[in-house]
Amino acid sequence: MTARVLMVQGCTSDAGKSALVTALCRWAHRRDISVAPFKPQNMALNSAVTADGGEIGRAQAVQAQACGIEAKVDFNPVLLKPNSDIGAQVIVHGRAVADMDARDYHDYKRRAFDAVMASHRRLVETYDAVIVEGAGSPAEINLRDRDIANMGYAEAVDCPVILVADIDRGGVFAHLVGTLALLSPSERGRIAGFVINRFRGDLALLQPGLEWLERETGKPVLGVLPYLHGLYLEAEDALPRDRRVKPDALLRVAVPALPRISNHTDFDALRAHPQVDLHLVGPGETPPACDLIVLPGSKSTRADLAWLREQGWDAAIARHLRYGGKLIGICGGLQMLGRAIHDPHGVEGEAGSSDGLGWLDLETRFELQKQLHRVRGHLSFGGAHVHGYEIHCGVSYGPALARPFAQLDGGRSDGALSADGQIIGTYLHGVFDDPQALRALLQWAGLHAAECVDVRALREASIERLADAVQEHLDTAALEQLLGMVTCVP
Repeated sequence: MTARVLMVQGCTSDAGKSALVTALCRWAHRRDISVAPFKPQNMALNSAVTADGGEIGRAQAVQAQACGIEAKVDFNPVLLKPNSDIGAQVIVHGRAVADMDARDYHDYKRRAFDAVMASHRRLVETYDAVIVEGAGSPAEINLRDRDIANMGYAEAVDCPVILVADIDRGGVFAHLVGTLALLSPSERGRIAGFVINRFRGDLALLQPGLEWLERETGKPVLGVLPYLHGLYLEAEDALPRDRRVKPDALLRVAVPALPRISNHTDFDALRAHPQVDLHLVGPGETPPACDLIVLPGSKSTRADLAWLREQGWDAAIARHLRYGGKLIGICGGLQMLGRAIHDPHGVEGEAGSSDGLGWLDLETRFELQKQLHRVRGHLSFGGAHVHGYEIHCGVSYGPALARPFAQLDGGRSDGALSADGQIIGTYLHGVFDDPQALRALLQWAGLHAAECVDVRALREASIERLADAVQEHLDTAALEQLLGMVTCVP
């Protein structure tokens, strides 16, 4: 017996596909259904290291948590990590295969689709249900040829599709009707119903519109999900929409929003902490006065380092340190803090070298082989437990590494701690996720009575809220039918 497959597609990017798939995964898991998430093709700079040692989008790692299983490369067989406006690193079954521009990748899609279908077959043979997330919108008619992310996949495997739209942005009926109009007849026929997301207000005032939509399209509205405030789910790619200003916060943290920032989910624990005011500083904004600056990861480290200098961050960091502020560099941020970055093979762009910011006595050389590791260990100061994951092509070397940031299980060390204790460099993504490490790092940064925040527990609670919303607001009988589930309660 093979799994039932149900796909969620969206009228727009950020319509709520990831959240709805997460919610459906936990809803099915609660009912003792063996369920797995799947995203055929993802484009994101937020990635995760899987249990089987590969790299996938972080949204699929969260969806795996919702299913109660470990993340695997088959959950996201094709991952595109943009490194320019027209190009991306192509990752297939967890491993980087090449850098391609949009035209080259279009030609490569036939091979990519073979990888998608290989993962699909393994999943449907292993699980009772597979909940699939589309990418962007299925109505991008210029991308229909050789599509592997939306209807191209749905047609190939013959699965029903739920179409989700975000009412908070306005134009929800136009989005839904317009998307249907741009689909082919066979694609339109596999739309099983609509879900309207992020609604706030009186549902009775929306009801006439829902009735019109059903009459106009002949498709059922499966439900209206409310706007759920305060969810802590790892973003697939986009930076957070709103800054959560905390006027009573005790620690101020500034993070430059690099053009190719990667794994900004590293800062979710800081955003969630009630005593921390986190400010993602965009282009043209003056770096604010703060207690801690964190240089994030980057998919184009040398180019983003040049951007930092153009934006005046080199002078801002020097001033920040002169007045006693603390500084952390994570992955690409660590590399920027060194004396030089060398990319002889052109791994992240044009081959060459760049001068670093010079705050740590180390250099970095980019190699062709990417390092992918899940790691555990303890901080070199205070001994707090730390866990995280490494995703990097750079290999750093130099005297600064003699004072490591962390000692890892297995005998390895990570990163560097400056002699004066003001600067940390680490390759560990997720370094703030362990409650012990978070508290220790906040104390190091000056928050001496730091509260304990467990970001994984917050994420788990958010997943539960999403599943509750499915149970309360969606047509669960219709969902059961789509997934071939037997209703246990009349």
